Amino acid sequence: MIGEVWDANAPELAPFRRTDAQLRSLQHPEEALFMAESGKVVLHALDAGLTPVAFMMERKHITGQAAEALARCDDSVPVYTGPDELLGDILGCMPDRCIRCLMKRPPERTAAEVCQDARRIAVLESVTDATNIGALIRSAAALGMEAVLLTPSCCDPLHRRAVRVSMGTVFQVPWAYLPSADVAGELKALGFASAALALTKRSVPVDDARLAAEERLALVLGAEGSGLRQETIRGCDYTVLIPMAHGVDSLNVAAAGAVAFWQLGQR
Repeated sequence: MIGEVWDANAPELAPFRRTDAQLRSLQHPEEALFMAESGKVVLHALDAGLTPVAFMMERKHITGQAAEALARCDDSVPVYTGPDELLGDILGCMPDRCIRCLMKRPPERTAAEVCQDARRIAVLESVTDATNIGALIRSAAALGMEAVLLTPSCCDPLHRRAVRVSMGTVFQVPWAYLPSADVAGELKALGFASAALALTKRSVPVDDARLAAEERLALVLGAEGSGLRQETIRGCDYTVLIPMAHGVDSLNVAAAGAVAFWQLGQR
């Protein structure tokens, strides 16, 4: 159903103006939404069985970049379009670059559920930057991590920027929040050996044979700048570093994750 937008304050358009936190609506999880951006990302969400609620886009995208996604949606899902200036005011971006779809959030899964059959997982501690979350999940999906776990302080993987940067892989690799910030203890309870990516005197290279020999291994990465908490590093079974040249002491967390995932992921 195509609806012409003439009033930016129309009540049916209000969700497109909401922040990610407002869309998440933790007080009423059954009503929680998230925003998917771009035709390709929406297709990945549909492949994962997620439910579209409403679209907003420039008219040319209806028969262009969004055509395949729209063809897979029920006719009752509204598609809002209208003058560029008005769409830009609502979307906060140039309309010719925006395809946005409000979707229902999937039910949250537990760490035990997503890790039940996994042998290699990524664990993110206090990573609050949405771009890094998206990039890490994309690398995890591409490079053999079978699940991603996050501490409660991490950015929401369904934050619109995280979803966009992940290129929709956030719908392909299972993820869940850990019930507490005790990363090492939670991983031990789940049956994983843990490897903290950090520079310490006891760090071993990422290609250490003992790591590859572990039946179930969790790679633990911390926030950009501050890194992992000392309690987490001390509690993990291994501390791991990526050997580097020219005196460089560290990589961006997303780049470090990609290297470690490639070296130790399921192939």
